[in-house]
Amino acid sequence: MSDTKPRLLVSFSGGRTSAYMSKLLKAKYADKYELLFVFANTGQEHENTLIFVDRCDKEFGLDLVWVEADVIHEDGKGTSFRKVCFETASRKGEPYEEMVKKYGIANKNYPHCNRELKLRPIYAYAKSIGWLPGTFDSAVGIRADEARRIRKDASKERIVYPLAHWNPVDKQDINDWWEEQPFNLELIERLGNCTWCWKKSDPKHFANIDDFPEIYDFPRRMELLYPHAGRSQTGEARVFFRHGRSTDQLFAARIAAEGFRVLPADADADGGCSESCEAFSVEQLELFDTVAID
Repeated sequence: MSDTKPRLLVSFSGGRTSAYMSKLLKAKYADKYELLFVFANTGQEHENTLIFVDRCDKEFGLDLVWVEADVIHEDGKGTSFRKVCFETASRKGEPYEEMVKKYGIANKNYPHCNRELKLRPIYAYAKSIGWLPGTFDSAVGIRADEARRIRKDASKERIVYPLAHWNPVDKQDINDWWEEQPFNLELIERLGNCTWCWKKSDPKHFANIDDFPEIYDFPRRMELLYPHAGRSQTGEARVFFRHGRSTDQLFAARIAAEGFRVLPADADADGGCSESCEAFSVEQLELFDTVAID
């Protein structure tokens, strides 16, 4: 590790924007920063996301580190990490299930999944190689057209936004660039990050239920196996989806919607669910600020 260059940790979320940012940083800023690229796998990413991440690593020369959450079930012990690779990465939700066993089902009232499955493993890995808090900046893949998501105290918290401040681009710029590349993320946006993510809107869920109902087998199983895991404010069984709905209730809502159908182009228009799962987003860091790093 270099002792002369400032350190920059780059969280590669697996999407087109973070991939573009990683390519940019490697090509234009490697002489200025000591770069560390990390991808945190939850076990519920689409296979095409994993293929894309692996291809970007090889094509861009990122020396990407793949990590997964190592949930330690002993009281008082925070989530650590295990190092994996494309071949050994979990694909059946194993890290996610371990997180649910200890902390319970994640939802709007208990939004701990990103903290435990992305932030903690990334920080734990960084600490294991001597990148202690306060010794590095973190690059976040937020574009110039997403100013609302930029953290007000970013400078104090050592967060940088290369695609908003250093080399400003918007979503159209990103899409245009990828159209010219020899490979791309072969995935519609409503399947981005965790395929069934509880943050997705009803129109996206309904379209996914129509097209890929099998992706909801995992959250349905978690609700059946661990309804009372983790701390609860009410003692009631916890469920994943908006408006306090279980997976089965979400499917029932889809049936009740009758002929309603959002076309894929409409469902993908805002990209909101994938954007909100950027590991170092303002929402996640504000949550993480209150949690000690073990």
